[in-house]
Amino acid sequence: MRVSELVRRTGTPLATVKFYLREGLLPAGRATGATQAEYTEEHVRRIAVIRALSDVAGLPLAKIRAILAVVDAPGDDLFAALGAAVGALPPYPSPEDPALPRARAAVERLGLHWDPDYPATGQLERALAAAEAAGLPISDERLEVYGRVLGELAEYDIAGLPPSGGPAVEYAVLGTALYEPVLLALRRLAHEDRARRRLRPPGA
Repeated sequence: MRVSELVRRTGTPLATVKFYLREGLLPAGRATGATQAEYTEEHVRRIAVIRALSDVAGLPLAKIRAILAVVDAPGDDLFAALGAAVGALPPYPSPEDPALPRARAAVERLGLHWDPDYPATGQLERALAAAEAAGLPISDERLEVYGRVLGELAEYDIAGLPPSGGPAVEYAVLGTALYEPVLLALRRLAHEDRARRRLRPPGA
């Protein structure tokens, strides 16, 4: 397809497509003339990935480039590639207690693998500390309920992981960036539903 068709198919302005090409985020098309090139469904898919990371996940260009580099060349260690790609998603690390005491206690209570260098570990420490500071610490009971439900979600997600490197990394990154807002929205909808049942009279 010509670039005009690529623009139409993706709903992406021509200037943006040219920017993606210039920055190396989008591979060049097959040259068919001095100023013309042919593009494929892979280019359509790639633009969709870039737009999801940029427009939905709100990632800066440097993070998008880092993720796409892993997608394009995941290497032989798929686990490490997944960690590097997902680790590029926000929220990003900030200075904190290097011991991560709250996160470590929570992770050990849930029987999860402890990795202080994985970005989510620091994210968990900050979240637990904020809840504690606000006078609403996470109880062991709540932690165990959350851990059980999220463990089931993780089993389901990992079972759907594609077997090859690049698609697996793309699946993990987009699944994290795009599905987490769905989980948050469903949690709020479930709260509204249960609160309505408990607090509103029948038929109200």
